[in-house]
Amino acid sequence: MNTAGTSFSYRPGVTATADVLVVGAGLAGLHVATLLARQGHDVLLAERRSSLGHAIRTTGIFVRKTLDDFPLPPEHLGPPIRRVVLYPPGLRRPVSLVSDRDEYRVGDMAPLYAAAADVAADAGVRIALGTSYAGRQGDTFRLVGREGPASVRARFVVGADGARSRVARDLSLDLNHHVLVGAEEVFGLPGNDDGEPPTFHCVLDPSLAPGYLAWVVNDGQHAHVGIAGYADRYPQGLRAALQRFSASAPGLAGVDRPEVVERRGGPIPVGGMLRRVSCADGLLVGDAAGAVSPLTAGGLDPCLRLSELAATVLDEALRAGNPEEVLAGYDGAALRAHFRGRLMMRRGLAQVRTPAMASAAFTLLRTRFGRAAAGRVLFGDRSFPAPVHEFT
Repeated sequence: MNTAGTSFSYRPGVTATADVLVVGAGLAGLHVATLLARQGHDVLLAERRSSLGHAIRTTGIFVRKTLDDFPLPPEHLGPPIRRVVLYPPGLRRPVSLVSDRDEYRVGDMAPLYAAAADVAADAGVRIALGTSYAGRQGDTFRLVGREGPASVRARFVVGADGARSRVARDLSLDLNHHVLVGAEEVFGLPGNDDGEPPTFHCVLDPSLAPGYLAWVVNDGQHAHVGIAGYADRYPQGLRAALQRFSASAPGLAGVDRPEVVERRGGPIPVGGMLRRVSCADGLLVGDAAGAVSPLTAGGLDPCLRLSELAATVLDEALRAGNPEEVLAGYDGAALRAHFRGRLMMRRGLAQVRTPAMASAAFTLLRTRFGRAAAGRVLFGDRSFPAPVHEFT
């Protein structure tokens, strides 16, 4: 990552200033920071990781709508995926669905984050890696970096700091309470010469993934093997369940697993868009705002779309004489209304507690109606709702 000339440096005891402090350099934080900097605002982005390629928490699955609407660097995306295979417990008689369009691509997230950071730096964002957000103190925000503690006075703060957002707590905004935990192993593949097309394998088995699913993504270049579910339903722990799944995971026949794999994990909010995500001092984006599909747990498309709305609102607030009124228009409750159907399906999925219940669901899934419904969920054109912001 080349951030020369835009990195953040400070002197102990001296309060830095910025128009906007963005906390968290995931795609949501990087995107909103870049958009604001391009609009001429002074943006400081603080990220606790010393390298954006470390401690990656997302599988990196991008859906077609994201690929159509956002200029992601193609060299950091895997081959297109059109095929999804759904498995019941025991893996017998799976249901295979194939789209006539390219539906998914998996990002190589370390270089993708680095590329996004370079774009942000080129736009003028000051990036402080290895710098943790330490809370609010009066009209300043406290950071702790390599050189020790620092204070920043910013007109607004953006919480892009994940499902357990410290910024949300400091601003007395809503918090995520409905959260899954996920774990994944990622490793490279030597090649795909067996004629198997790139495939997304999904296993519905509450003994492995209570309230969600286990998955294998094999796009011929990388394999992602993961599970997610409610933490209190893993009596032996998440990692033990992942180890059990990976021993017989579908889609990896003939694949030699390396001894060293990349391990990922973290919380996944699935309670839907939070209602109160802004106040006079700032707002939330990405996982911090609950901008994750309650049903599919997909968060990359929502984070980019919500970040665009956030940048529009903040740009107006920075220029307006009534910033509190402008920020009040960043209304999570209005967006949440679009998630009613998916929230109902989330509650239904959470009630699938035994392998017998999951197997029974496949009786319907194998019908024409069931396959059509699954196709709408997996290959549909719906994305995160992005209402047009009404300027005052």
